[in-house]
Amino acid sequence: MSRECYFTGKRTISGNSISRRGKAKHLGGVGKKVTGISKRKFKPNIQKIRAIIDGKVCRIKVCTKVIKMGLIQKPLKRNYKPAEKTAV
Repeated sequence: MSRECYFTGKRTISGNSISRRGKAKHLGGVGKKVTGISKRKFKPNIQKIRAIIDGKVCRIKVCTKVIKMGLIQKPLKRNYKPAEKTAV
C-alpha cells in the first residue's frame, strides 16, 4: 500500500523548487532572476487510522482533509478488561 489516500486518491507528486535573487520591479528593483531549479516532492498529510469500511473495522491510509470533512466513521472503543488471576 503506497502513500495514497483511500478516499481522495491524493498521492506524492513532484515539482520544482525555484531559487531567485534580486529585487522585484514593483519595489524599485530591476526584477527577480532565477538562479537555480531543483526537483522536489509535494507529499500529502497521510495518516493511518482505524475506520469502519463495509461494516468491518480495518486500517486505512487517509489524508487529514478527509478526517476533517468527516467522511470516515471511527469504531467504538474496546471495553477490554483482562481476566483476573485466580489464586492457586
